[in-house]
Amino acid sequence: LLLPAGVIAVYKQWIPNTNFETASNWDKGRVPCARDVVHFMKNKVVSVFVGSPHALTDMYLPLNGEFVLASGAGFAAFDGSWDPGCDSGATVRFADAEQHTWFDPTLWQAVSHGKEAEANRHIFSVDEERVPCQYDDVIFQPETSFRINIDSSQQVIHLRSISLMGQELSSPEAWAEYLQGPSAPLQFHGNGTLQVTGTRCPDKSGCACGNALDGHRVCAALLRASGSQCPVPACQNPLQPLGHCCKVCGATINLDFTPDFDLQKYQDRLLQVLLSQPKYSNVRMAISKVHKAQTFLGVIPRSSTPLIQIVLIDDGAGAQTGTTVEWLAADIMEDIAQHGEVLGISSGKMEVSTSDTFSGQAGSHVSSRITAGTIMGLLFGLLFLGGILFLYRKGNLR
Repeated sequence: LLLPAGVIAVYKQWIPNTNFETASNWDKGRVPCARDVVHFMKNKVVSVFVGSPHALTDMYLPLNGEFVLASGAGFAAFDGSWDPGCDSGATVRFADAEQHTWFDPTLWQAVSHGKEAEANRHIFSVDEERVPCQYDDVIFQPETSFRINIDSSQQVIHLRSISLMGQELSSPEAWAEYLQGPSAPLQFHGNGTLQVTGTRCPDKSGCACGNALDGHRVCAALLRASGSQCPVPACQNPLQPLGHCCKVCGATINLDFTPDFDLQKYQDRLLQVLLSQPKYSNVRMAISKVHKAQTFLGVIPRSSTPLIQIVLIDDGAGAQTGTTVEWLAADIMEDIAQHGEVLGISSGKMEVSTSDTFSGQAGSHVSSRITAGTIMGLLFGLLFLGGILFLYRKGNLR
């Protein structure tokens, strides 16, 4: 018996801020005190939220920017009285806020609510989907300021809604009105355009994230944060999931589906029937609709086809690490064999790259598919060349 999980939205929340009271926003690693001289870079545009009153010796402001003052917040000239912890003044500079980019996965976090928060400890996202997708809700925390570079290879970055200063903007009209205000150009810069649609994914089989065109930006930001190169996988035959920047050790399952497939219900099924088992407590899963490029003869781009991608990784340690992922992948494939028609799954293909036993089996299957494809391609090429030679000798081809 399956108890259907409630469909509760998972929001993408922006992490950095440009608040005056955030110590990491200052070059001294602390908030300016009364004897300090505060410097904002003259030619850097910035929006700064101020949550409390401050006394300062001096302050140099940017040519273009704003202070957003909370109730009771403000600035006063230091009157020379004793200030605890501020015996000697210094020049304290505000950090460059323009370094933060929209397509940096490390600057976003998924926020779950209700019962889904516990279930989602098993869920992760491939790198392109860690950044807000086209039907996602975006949150900027109340009483925070920020500045984001939204350079993009897309003409428009679509979102379902954006929450700013505690107010949710979930219609194109509300968002257009906000863009006309004074804060928007100070918060968002770059060649990209954000568009709020107010609509959720209309397809029960799921919708692709829509960040593929900016995948190179996602990976560049991610690798820059981790030292410009992917970590070396601990397995012999790592896998490269679609939408993910680095290869992983684990398993992938690609599903072909019918119009009856429901992505949310199928995710709930996997969570409740399989991932809830104690032996899979350390396994995490990413599941989403992706578009896989199709090629002619393995070389010429032809089109793309939608499929459901499941990625399984094991965060545990010990002798069973890796093998557990293989067991789960096998259980999923067995479940598909038994119930796939009812679930709207027409076929599934599993690849595993973890321990020697399963990896050898999966690797041999993959290798056999690659070898068969190579042989078929060579046979087709030989037939093609033979046909041309035959026509040439017959005089039908010059």
